[in-house]
Amino acid sequence: MINTLAKAESQYLVKWAVTWEQFKTLQSAFDEIGGVRLSYCEGELEIMGIGLQHEMISSLLGILLSYYFVTKRIRFTSTGAYTQKIEPNLEFQADLSFAFGNDPAKTDLCIEIVVTSGGVKKLRKYQLRGIPEVWFWVEGKISIYRFVNGEYIQSDRSEWLPELDIEHLEECLLIESQLDSILAFQQKYQVN
Repeated sequence: MINTLAKAESQYLVKWAVTWEQFKTLQSAFDEIGGVRLSYCEGELEIMGIGLQHEMISSLLGILLSYYFVTKRIRFTSTGAYTQKIEPNLEFQADLSFAFGNDPAKTDLCIEIVVTSGGVKKLRKYQLRGIPEVWFWVEGKISIYRFVNGEYIQSDRSEWLPELDIEHLEECLLIESQLDSILAFQQKYQVN
């Protein structure tokens, strides 16, 4: 029997009507505090505590997707949680981001791991950056959004990874042992 991850608590705070200058001041105050991430989008400030479950899911998802890219010979650059911004309106970090092809500066896919709250309301920041595809992992399920004609539409599959079995990926992400998770994922996509 494979054990699955239990939901853990994290801390999350949202403030509205925050100026860019206030955000930058708060950001510098939090610079030396680990495990905290700040995000700013058009006056909305999010302060998120990054907990163990969040980091475990994020790391494991990065490993599984990287394995898939290598197996399928998809040219990619993992750009992690680098800061994306449009001053003075936007600054954030996705939990995972990837560029496909040969231009690592062009982000094609961003992924958010949502443990406490947030979710699809966060699409606005991606819309401002014109990110072609955004995934949200929420309570064991992955929702996929594709940027079409200036709006995000929900999709049942990835445009970048149309052969990826999302349900199987979700199952693997819930396996408590990362080794068992990777082996289960690898078994599905192993090269014969």
